[in-house]
Amino acid sequence: MLLGHGAAAQEAFPREPVQAVLAAALGAVLERHLDAAPPADLGLWTLRGLEVLDPQLKAEMQSGTLLLNAGDRLLAARPLPPPLPNAPPDAAAPALALGLAALFEAAWQASPLLRRAGPERMLRSGFEELFNHLDPYSRYLTPEEAQAARGRRIGQVGLGLRLAAGRGREVVLATVTPGGPAIEAGLRPGDRVIAIDGEPVSAQDLAGAAALLEGPAGTEVVLRLQRGGRRFQVRLLRSLLPPETVHVERRDDILWLRLDNFSTATDRHVLQALTEGFPPDGARATRPRGVVLDLRGNRGGLLGQAVAVAGAFLPGGVVAQTAGRHPDAARIYLAALGDRTAGAPVVVLVDGRTASAAEIVAAALADQGRAVVVGSATTGKGLVQLVMPLPNGGELLVTWSRVLAPKGWPIQGLGVLPALCTSLGEEATAAALARLRLDDPPMAAVLARERAARAPVPASEVAALRSACPPAEGRPGDAAIARILLTEPNAYEAALAR
Repeated sequence: MLLGHGAAAQEAFPREPVQAVLAAALGAVLERHLDAAPPADLGLWTLRGLEVLDPQLKAEMQSGTLLLNAGDRLLAARPLPPPLPNAPPDAAAPALALGLAALFEAAWQASPLLRRAGPERMLRSGFEELFNHLDPYSRYLTPEEAQAARGRRIGQVGLGLRLAAGRGREVVLATVTPGGPAIEAGLRPGDRVIAIDGEPVSAQDLAGAAALLEGPAGTEVVLRLQRGGRRFQVRLLRSLLPPETVHVERRDDILWLRLDNFSTATDRHVLQALTEGFPPDGARATRPRGVVLDLRGNRGGLLGQAVAVAGAFLPGGVVAQTAGRHPDAARIYLAALGDRTAGAPVVVLVDGRTASAAEIVAAALADQGRAVVVGSATTGKGLVQLVMPLPNGGELLVTWSRVLAPKGWPIQGLGVLPALCTSLGEEATAAALARLRLDDPPMAAVLARERAARAPVPASEVAALRSACPPAEGRPGDAAIARILLTEPNAYEAALAR
């Protein structure tokens, strides 16, 4: 059930559908969000979202009553019912939604700006303001956005390319997938992307540039590019691509695995690569000396895939834990596949763009003493969102649990800190490697503090820990450091968690 986007699409305010969406959404937040918030605060924050669309509006709370003003004029007031003793957390949602829908309607009637925006935009703005007070990852998806998101969850809709930061503020093509629309159009890695659908792009907002590429299968996107001194334009048709998330190479007697993200088939590709590299009946002399798991630029994906991939390197034990306010949010994820590398040494490469599921893998292998992490502090995205369907066909992504590493420290905010930091420059990296060769791990004290941290971690402690190895884009020398560690067992052992 679509609510319409403007006055032309909807002459009268659809009060009942809006109330139904508000009731379902607020009930989900009250019951499941990681942090409890009073219903009155949720109502006030949601109502203030209308101020973004029309600055003449003013929402406030006085003595348990929500007030909506237009300039000096009171438009409407709705008292909030007192909390019910021993009631479930979401019991206040229906009455809160009833009052908010009435206030939304009063605002609609008084504001031409809101009528032009439409009820769907009013809901979106209300939820955006609500989540501005809660966490950075909960969000509302309109029915159209939810439909596209469902399509991406079923299969990766894309163009067969991946963006990366180039020199300065340049955005370049990092990879071009064989068989995809980009390679069929003649695009190559290293091509500079100037604009997407007429929108200029910059490495300062790489996520925004990537978002411009998203869209349903069968739709077109126009890219303006530069190769050398020549500028040109291509039209690419988005298609349903098989997930090509794992790239495998055996080089210098090392198995190199680069994971772009964690999609539905990532674990199968990793298991295949490890089985081919470390066959159960193969001679030890033919096996690679170690594995480099490259998670730089990996923004995450499916939690279950992260657990499975980490489990392929672990003999057993905890991969991750989740904890939240709702009883169902508490879970322990165990390694179940068994180590498919026969105990071979592993180096994990990370950078400031490594996030979410990729951080879970890096944290698990580091905490279990199974791998040495090299690079910089990662993003620190350790919150899990629950997808809640809404009556209008939209969806609410509600943050309901935090991810804890095997040793109990929270990934959110802290990120994963490496055992060997490469983001402080070549001289600092060389000095850190020299200390490892002397069995003096340079990050030992910082890593011990991180693993002793418990949620919620004070912002000052987060800043202090991350400053020891600031997040940065992966360095060209990271691979060389990984190769050194895998060829120098003493330095590798010194860097492992103790």
